[in-house]
Amino acid sequence: MAFLAAALDRVKPSATIAVSQKARDLKAQGRDVISLGAGEPDFDTPDNIKAAAIDAINRGETKYTPVAGIPQLREAISKKFKRENGLDYTPAQTIVGTGGKQILFNAFMATLNPGDEVIVPAPYWVSYPEMVALCGGTTVYVEATLENDFKLTPEALEKAITPKTKWFLFNSPSNPSGAAYSHAELKALTDVLMRHPHVWVLTDDMYEHLVYGDFTFATPAQVEPALYERTLTMNGVSKAYAMTGWRIGYAGGPLNLIKAMDMIQGQQTSGACSIAQWAALEALNGPQDFIPQSRVAFEKRRDLVVSMLNQANGLKCPTPQGAFYVYPSVQALIGTKTEAGKTIETDADFVTELLDAEGVAVVHGSAFGLGPNFRLSYAESDEKLEDACGRIQRFCASLRR
Repeated sequence: MAFLAAALDRVKPSATIAVSQKARDLKAQGRDVISLGAGEPDFDTPDNIKAAAIDAINRGETKYTPVAGIPQLREAISKKFKRENGLDYTPAQTIVGTGGKQILFNAFMATLNPGDEVIVPAPYWVSYPEMVALCGGTTVYVEATLENDFKLTPEALEKAITPKTKWFLFNSPSNPSGAAYSHAELKALTDVLMRHPHVWVLTDDMYEHLVYGDFTFATPAQVEPALYERTLTMNGVSKAYAMTGWRIGYAGGPLNLIKAMDMIQGQQTSGACSIAQWAALEALNGPQDFIPQSRVAFEKRRDLVVSMLNQANGLKCPTPQGAFYVYPSVQALIGTKTEAGKTIETDADFVTELLDAEGVAVVHGSAFGLGPNFRLSYAESDEKLEDACGRIQRFCASLRR
């Protein structure tokens, strides 16, 4: 359609949203469907946060806010970065957006010119390359394979950097793999970046608080302070506080970049929802006991899912260190046939046939840039996860050569 912008030819719809919508459609038709495609905690937002939002409404905090966020929230973000990450960002060096997506999008819009390259480890969150494309940049994919626990090696990063590289986009713990980088693994990557002063770092720390066992989270500018002046540290309240629908993301970074993002946002959406900002303020400043409680629940679910999937015929499921996803390989099942005689040629075939046969919705790994795998979100009840994994075991057992 000639009327539409040519930029739309460079992007495709979100696979995760598409899977979730297909599951909703099947449920509406009366199908028994367990949807494990969305990255959304099943817990409710903590009561103290909801109460803060209600109090804000009752106080009349319902007007436009400053574009970059209410001063109280920007102050809380500054303190959060210092308290939890050892990063000194003044409130003026912070910005609040409508979810982490807007933070990332505005950063790219403020910095990318045609021909600029953004290095993205694969597997990656489905929206990263689409944002880069919409903002006129070029994504350079670097595989982080199962053999390396889905983590990028310093050698692969070094090889991917060119004179056109503008950003290295880094996500730990990872969506979709759950891979998390230790301090030492991060230091090996930042050592590479120190040799290339033209490369900036955009770090997506959205799953910071969802790490398991004795793993300790770290972020690039914390590991290598010399990267501070060329790092944008992004985070948000969506995952840690079960606030996905509140749509609040935030970032800290160099003042000139924050000002540029502020200007773009001022002509785009202006400030994020006032009520959601007051709720986010309570999330950051209020009691933090929800986080360890949810972490314990997620770790238990992870262990359940990993155990059951590794008992399924043909699946290989590594144990992730963070987030709430597993990313099992279906390599051993490629070429098998369903009971109806359909051949599983790709991971997309696998998830399609799984949904049709057993009513379990997951996302094919090729949508995240690395297959044949699938992403399963274990942000669901133990009962649903056990049921879903049992169905997956049954489906895998039904496949034949």
